[in-house]
Amino acid sequence: MKALQYVEVGRPPEIREVPTPEPGPGEVRVKVSAAGACHSDSFVMGLSEEQYAQFGYPLPMTLGHEGAGVVDALGEGVDAVEVGDAVAIYGPQGCGRCYECAQGKENYCPRAAELGITPPGLGSDGAMAEYVLVRDQRHLVPLGDLDPVRNVALTDAGLTPYHAIVGSLAKLTPGTVAVVIGAGGLGHVAIQILRALTPATVIALDIDDDKLDLAREVGAHHVFTSDEDAPERIRDAVDGAKVAAVFDFVAAQPTVDLGLSLLGTESDLVLVGVGATKADVGMLARPYDSTIRSPYWGSRSELMDVLRLARAGQVSVEVETFSLDEAPQAYHRLHEGTLRGRAVVVP
Repeated sequence: MKALQYVEVGRPPEIREVPTPEPGPGEVRVKVSAAGACHSDSFVMGLSEEQYAQFGYPLPMTLGHEGAGVVDALGEGVDAVEVGDAVAIYGPQGCGRCYECAQGKENYCPRAAELGITPPGLGSDGAMAEYVLVRDQRHLVPLGDLDPVRNVALTDAGLTPYHAIVGSLAKLTPGTVAVVIGAGGLGHVAIQILRALTPATVIALDIDDDKLDLAREVGAHHVFTSDEDAPERIRDAVDGAKVAAVFDFVAAQPTVDLGLSLLGTESDLVLVGVGATKADVGMLARPYDSTIRSPYWGSRSELMDVLRLARAGQVSVEVETFSLDEAPQAYHRLHEGTLRGRAVVVP
């Protein structure tokens, strides 16, 4: 079968012929209908050899941690799905036995690293291929009649912002403001989730006019250029209403500094983008009881919630499609920042 693989550190991914996987006991083979390209992949492929070695990911590795398709073959003992079922793949997989996994929070499994359990496409072979092997049937969520191409990105670009927003729901009360920094692949979905789940006024910030247009189209009440004048524009637009939460989908030092400048008492700064930055913290540095947190992906039940929102027409993803042979181009476009929403590869 064909697969898009990261073969050599520092080199673009390649289309290669690899063996079609056969499911072992408890495993499920899925014929891939759609796979999403993500900035996390670009982050991994942008690491130096020394940095990549610290992650311990194998080479070659098939990319794609957003996957959806049709169950194609079952390993011994699989009884929760049947051949022909349409499914979405839950990516942040854990041991399945710890306290966190028992709650469906496999994204926070404390044993995954020691057991060598990694997400598909981020340490094990992923969905950028004609077929993908899923290690356990519990990682398959019914897709039903949802279009896999239009909705595959919800397994990360929907689940990640949903999990981030749920952690601040109690603060997003009537009359408050939610700010989304970065209105691209995840940010434009976050805007829709905020509109669906909260009464807050939603403001989107970005440096790209096309992404600001997208933010407006999907429901942002106000959109502004992400620069040093943004805090004043926000204050003027909401007449001094409290910014209860800032969701930063970039997490670079300038955006974190901007987010910190918007915080008030009991506000949240939620760093969703992949990065490491610095901030002064403490009673004399930040408003009282304000928080900075860095959520990761989301739980299995939250993925089900996101798909329910999609079925209700409350969340959709702006996508641009590519064939498997065009997948390297999708990552090139992602790196250049010329995608309006999410790139989806259709094998």
